[in-house]
Amino acid sequence: MKRTLLALIVTASAMISAGRAYAHHSFAATYLEDKTQKIEGKVVQFLYQNPHSFLTVEGPDEKGVMQRWSIEWGSSGHLSRQGVTRDTLKMGDRVVVTGHPGRTAEDHRLHMVSIQRPADGWKWGGDHGQVEPTDESASASVR
Repeated sequence: MKRTLLALIVTASAMISAGRAYAHHSFAATYLEDKTQKIEGKVVQFLYQNPHSFLTVEGPDEKGVMQRWSIEWGSSGHLSRQGVTRDTLKMGDRVVVTGHPGRTAEDHRLHMVSIQRPADGWKWGGDHGQVEPTDESASASVR
């Protein structure tokens, strides 16, 4: 009886933990992964953190009204291996971001697909999240 109860508790705990881990990584629950949206604007904030980094960009929506966009990106560890550091983006940088839009349009959210900074040609994105460093950032990229 005790073994059966213990086995039941262990099994239930494992199922709950697995469900939470899967839900955490289910971007499809928050974003429309079959659509992309492009925004242009200025960086307001860059939170380089775990488990996900966030970029806040002020730019117009499809109606031309200025909005603050919350853009979800990778973890700081993942981004650092791709050459992105906490100093890569600064407040006021003009950027062009392409991402999967949030399921609720009024939230002005994107899940990052690619980003570029036209002023110096810096880019991140593509199929493998590759960074194209500028001359200035080449020495600070992947080591």
